Amino acid sequence: MDTTDFRLINWDLAATTAAKLAGAGPSLTGPEIAAVVADLRAKAEASVEHVHRITGLAAAADLRDSQVLIVDRPGWAKANTQSFEAMLGPAMENLAKTRGEKISEATQLLSSTATGVEMGAILAFMSSKVLGQYDPFAGLLRADLPAGGRLMLVAPNIVAIERELKVDTDDFRLWVTLHEQTHRVQFAAAPWLREHLQSKIAELLASLLAEPEALGERLRAAASEVIRGKKDLETAGADLGEAGGPTGETGLLASLRTGEQKAILSHITAVMSLLEGHANVVMDAVDSSIVPSVRTIRQRFGARGKDRGMVEKWLRKLLGLDAKMRQYADGQRFVSKAVKLMGMEGFNRVWEGPENLPTEHELHHPEQWVARMGGNPAGPQAPAND
Repeated sequence: MDTTDFRLINWDLAATTAAKLAGAGPSLTGPEIAAVVADLRAKAEASVEHVHRITGLAAAADLRDSQVLIVDRPGWAKANTQSFEAMLGPAMENLAKTRGEKISEATQLLSSTATGVEMGAILAFMSSKVLGQYDPFAGLLRADLPAGGRLMLVAPNIVAIERELKVDTDDFRLWVTLHEQTHRVQFAAAPWLREHLQSKIAELLASLLAEPEALGERLRAAASEVIRGKKDLETAGADLGEAGGPTGETGLLASLRTGEQKAILSHITAVMSLLEGHANVVMDAVDSSIVPSVRTIRQRFGARGKDRGMVEKWLRKLLGLDAKMRQYADGQRFVSKAVKLMGMEGFNRVWEGPENLPTEHELHHPEQWVARMGGNPAGPQAPAND
């Protein structure tokens, strides 16, 4: 089998499908678009100094090996198809070489065209929600992309949200870029992290495809989940509360989980929760001296979820987005507690190597991670009175 042509998903079709389905966003004139792009670049640059001061990470002092890309919704979707293809590349090559005949059967079952359309529909939905993203895998697929990754800011979504919330434009844009620059700094401080994550994703994919016949069965179960969820939504106005989707699952991946995959998924969950939790802690450290209206922004941004329509709530449950938000809240509690017990300098040991990453269990018991790192799980001790 020619491994260079091996694909389970038609990524080009996914990108074009997303571009067709994604709305354009708020209406802006040419000069207004240019002004937004220039301002977002300036805010991204201005946020670096604040991230450096708050995190204490030397990697924040020089981010010139990275790239800031201001994109629209189709541009974000296309960039993510490139990133997904780069992440999955090694696993696809290995699977094509070692399981050629069985993978060919699985490919017929999955149909790269169908999965390309499905992925495009998911990306179209996501493209209207994402404000920014740091893509550490950008340089893996194309030599002309920066090896240090790229920071993407989705201009129409930022403009749409700042208008919706009626917040100060300068403050909101700086607040958003502070979060995304933190992710940029994380991967700069831990240059091993990109390869580590890619290897875990490849390992997960290999596990998912180890038994092509079983994979087809899982996909049919996932399709049934979708049908049941939509039926519940349309006929009963299903209550999509915090417990999960209409059938109690936390997203499409839940139907693909087997015993052998749980450890890998647990590790990836812990790492992603750590990254988002750390970024949230940095944002919480931003006060009015940096973003004057930060309190108003936090209150109004946090309240947005209450206004989501039923269809969007169902889609978020199906894709597992609400579950991710709960995981990120867990990550924020972990980082906050670890910093309280060890100080920011002590916490920054987490970026030294994969062995220092918290497990999913430690994410919920940060004092155990602190003890493993040689810190004091009880926190700083007050000096004894003489």
